[in-house]
Amino acid sequence: MAVLPFRPTPFFENKNQAFWNLQLLGWGGATMLRIMSALANDQPPDRLIIILIATITGFSLSLILSVVYNYLITQKPLFTWSATAAILAFATGVYAFIDSWVLEVAGTSASGNFVSLFVGIYFFDLTLLGAWSALYYAINFFLQVEEQTDRLERLEAQATSAQLAMLRYQLNPHFLFNTLNSISTLVLLKQTAPANAMLTRLSSFLRHTLVTQPGGKVSVAQEVETLQLYLSIERMRFEERLQTDFKVEDLAAKAQIPSMLLQPLIENAVKYGVSPQEEGAEISLLAQIVGPRLRITVSDTGPGVDVGGVAEDLPVVMATHKRRDSTGVGLANIRDRLAQAYGDDHRFEIRSPETGGFTVLIEIPHELADEEEPPAAAGATGGGKPANALTVNSPSAPQKVSTKP
Repeated sequence: MAVLPFRPTPFFENKNQAFWNLQLLGWGGATMLRIMSALANDQPPDRLIIILIATITGFSLSLILSVVYNYLITQKPLFTWSATAAILAFATGVYAFIDSWVLEVAGTSASGNFVSLFVGIYFFDLTLLGAWSALYYAINFFLQVEEQTDRLERLEAQATSAQLAMLRYQLNPHFLFNTLNSISTLVLLKQTAPANAMLTRLSSFLRHTLVTQPGGKVSVAQEVETLQLYLSIERMRFEERLQTDFKVEDLAAKAQIPSMLLQPLIENAVKYGVSPQEEGAEISLLAQIVGPRLRITVSDTGPGVDVGGVAEDLPVVMATHKRRDSTGVGLANIRDRLAQAYGDDHRFEIRSPETGGFTVLIEIPHELADEEEPPAAAGATGGGKPANALTVNSPSAPQKVSTKP
């Protein structure tokens, strides 16, 4: 498709230019109509000069009215309409008087009575200036409503962005509190080398998080990269007790999600799934495309969750009493961020069976970075694993990334 060499702009983007265009178009059209009427009625050529004078008079009066109306439109409605009616009646009187006087001077008046001529012309000019006034107010009220709507939309967008940023920034002290506790433990145990290494990795992780916008979105692949940076910090403390199994479909890896959405889930899994058990636990992450939606499941093989450890408005399924109480900051933060970003068009569930373990399921619309539509084949697979799904099995040993056939 050929690209236009110019970008269309709204007619009222330049209000002054639009006003003059409408003025010339309106009065020019009225003049042409009166000239055609005069020619059709076989009136003498000097009638054209009278029409031209009437047009110039009306054009000049409308300019004065525009200045007055521009002031009145900002006043209280009762004063605006009362003053408009009085000013319109006066302006019409001036217009009709000039038209009548010109006709009398030119000797083209058929009645010979100035008063009756004035009254007849008055109603014609009132119709003309009344229509102009109505159009002026209609256009300006429309522009005011449009401007207020645009301002409201900008304020709503700024409020949403600020709230998303606030929720995103809430994760920083939440994460730092837990990580600094781990470093403090290493220092107390006089394990200075691991503590120093953890501080180095912590700085790398924080530097990485500064790259993304607080309320922005990243791909699932970028989010997983951030999670691996965080897990590299935690493996300094848990070593082989921390096992991970990340499986991300190729198409799901390109999908967009709010930045740092999954980190609190992994953090909770480490704190409440791996830490309480001597044998540790395995943290799993599965990202897949199910029809037009992205489904992400984060689970651990820890002891489960306590009902009192989760906020009342979070969906808990078959809770156990084995896990220590949680502050609920991470889960509540994710819930609020999903609500802000997607409204009701999302799914957020928590599952914890009596046999142990803890699972969080997130389902959101599938969005790509280039805003392309997902291939139809993605929905036909029913969320099944494609031929080249990315699998990351991450124990304390170096990361292993394999492409399964």
